[in-house]
Amino acid sequence: MILGKVSGTVVSTISHPLYDHRRLLMCDLLDAGGADTGGYLICVDTVGAGPGETVLILDEGNGARQVLAWKDGPIRAVIVGIVDQLLIDEVVYDVTG
Repeated sequence: MILGKVSGTVVSTISHPLYDHRRLLMCDLLDAGGADTGGYLICVDTVGAGPGETVLILDEGNGARQVLAWKDGPIRAVIVGIVDQLLIDEVVYDVTG
């Protein structure tokens, strides 16, 4: 699992039918301390995340397909949670938008 911060929504005119009625979100990747790593992923949203929110991403094609119950769907990453706080070395960091 990976931490990310939602930076926007991805819009496409043509997509695979499995993406119908699903939101695709662009997420900037974060390190364990919550700092931006410079990478990003496009993820299927399953939790109703919004811009600026810190999220938990499952970046594993097979696991992502299992979360969405898609046997052979074209997917790599899925948002599985919204993070409220990080606890690092017994210090709590509030990461809410």
